[in-house]
Amino acid sequence: MHDFSKNPFKPLAQMTIEDWQALGFKGGLEIHQQLLTDRKLFCRCPAGRYSTDYDAEVLRHMRPTLSELGEYDRTALMEFKTKKEIIYMLNPETVCTYEMDDSPPFEPDPKAIDIALRIAILLNLNLVDELHIARKQYLDGSIPTGFQRTTILGVDGWIRLLGRRIGIRQLGMEEDSCREIKDQGHTIWFRTDRLGMPLIETVTEPELYTPWEMQQAGEIIREMARSTGLVRTGRGAARQDVNVSIEGGTRVEIKGVDSLKKIPLLTYHEAMRQWNLLRIRDILTQRGLAPDTLQAHSKIVTGILHDTEYLPIRKALDEGKEVMAVQLVSFGGILNEPTQPLVNFAREISDRVRVIACLDSFPNMIHSDSLEPTISHSQWNRIRKRFRGRKEDAFIVVWGSPEDLETASKEIIIRAKEALEGIPPETRQALSHGITGFERILPGADRMYPDTDLPPISITEERKAKAREDLPERPWDLRERYDTLNLPPEVLQKMVRLTWGRTIDEVLKQYPSLDRRFMICRLSQALSYADRKGADTSRLDTQALSMLCEALNKEQLLSDAVGAVLERFLIGPAPSMDEALSPYCIQGNESEQLQVLLDEAMNKQHGLRSKEKQIRIHFLMGTIMSQLLGRVPAKTVLEKLNRVITDGQ
Repeated sequence: MHDFSKNPFKPLAQMTIEDWQALGFKGGLEIHQQLLTDRKLFCRCPAGRYSTDYDAEVLRHMRPTLSELGEYDRTALMEFKTKKEIIYMLNPETVCTYEMDDSPPFEPDPKAIDIALRIAILLNLNLVDELHIARKQYLDGSIPTGFQRTTILGVDGWIRLLGRRIGIRQLGMEEDSCREIKDQGHTIWFRTDRLGMPLIETVTEPELYTPWEMQQAGEIIREMARSTGLVRTGRGAARQDVNVSIEGGTRVEIKGVDSLKKIPLLTYHEAMRQWNLLRIRDILTQRGLAPDTLQAHSKIVTGILHDTEYLPIRKALDEGKEVMAVQLVSFGGILNEPTQPLVNFAREISDRVRVIACLDSFPNMIHSDSLEPTISHSQWNRIRKRFRGRKEDAFIVVWGSPEDLETASKEIIIRAKEALEGIPPETRQALSHGITGFERILPGADRMYPDTDLPPISITEERKAKAREDLPERPWDLRERYDTLNLPPEVLQKMVRLTWGRTIDEVLKQYPSLDRRFMICRLSQALSYADRKGADTSRLDTQALSMLCEALNKEQLLSDAVGAVLERFLIGPAPSMDEALSPYCIQGNESEQLQVLLDEAMNKQHGLRSKEKQIRIHFLMGTIMSQLLGRVPAKTVLEKLNRVITDGQ
């Protein structure tokens, strides 16, 4: 087992189950999946129609509102500090007055409800008898109304993973948010085409104990939804929020992870970050510091740095901006303590300054612990003297407008106090190289309240029964059935997890005379190759695959030609399966054609340079097969060619 106290980072690939147990790692997922409907959830606008064109802009400012208990949500208060101007780019083909909160909602799209019920049943959830619409407050600008309409369809479900049950806490349905285009300073721009599209959110219990388990659970949930054929696919159609905690810490959410493959590295870095934050807390505690006794002060130091040669500050001063320093008593050395690989604790503070004070030009601060060249040594000393500070203290310098500096200094002190508590509950964003960065304070229950515009919707037993009809097999049942075929592990994985695996399975049930194992392996190989070439493998739908299998079943096509047909259909020039099959189907004159080609081979072999029989046969075999296009078994061609070459020597 790794000793993290001696080395805070052990490579992800070398981490063992015992290492994760030592950290007390726990993870949970929130899987968001768009539903395949014609209209948006609460209005009549079309769903799934994206565009970069817009005809109007709306400018808004968000303000927090009191909950039913007379309290403000902490995330809403944080967003209010940013003083953001929010610009919505509107296209009348995809947005209406409902999204702008200028007209009431329609009742939820019935098709969206029925799709969500089917997926909830697949996840073994207990369905509710009534849908109650609630409002979830969002002040980050992603929803123009300042709240998202949401509802719960089922609770207390499960999936099977690695021989055990993983709890599914709930499945909710909600409207999707806007697409962020740009966030700069105090202004953020959004497109509204995605806004309001129906979306389900599947929430697991925190019962995933390694990063790889988290990825596998996400794949199972995603493919269970896709197996219905009633959800959207492609970029942005599915997103994951990843919840991580370790022993002694609290839940941290990594928001909007766009690929399940990114989960292991992101959760590893987040676990290491949390472990290091607890280590930093212990260092500060040993120094006698506590959240309620922390001493921190801020002062304008523009005069001290009026002649600085440090370019970012020099540029700010030339633009008429101010410079402020913040003293953190007894924090010396802490800002250089590592939190994530190649990231130190100063980044925790820099992120808060970037997000909340909107000082987003980098670098946006410097500090006295820095090993990089910043302001001069004498200028640091003058700042220290201004505060009557000691060498044990740390100093942070920021620059900007007076209003932004006031916000920044307060956030620096807040984050320093949080360091004395350990791990602050945050929502973080996935950054490059698998590290995470601060996005906002983790929301609390105060942001949820009932929606008074819509009545409860009854979910009748008849509607539930209809949702249960013709459900696809669950992945673990498929795996159990496939085990009897002794498939290679990588093929089995694809058949269970990938959408085209379901297509293959359904079609092959109609053709019991075909060798099931052979067909699965051959089709899987061909589709994987096409996928690597960038082909749209979804073109091989039930109809196209049935045509291929029908040709095989009627012995109009030989199994040797399956790969070539699929390549022609998915990668090559053939627009339809009919045209892809045509050159490879048996024509009836193959015996005569083969004899002609063998006679030509007999004459050609004397002109070949190589005297090695097998080399000549290999060359001539390739020539003959390329002309026969798989209409004669390769075994038959090889036997006859061998005989011809042997007799002709």
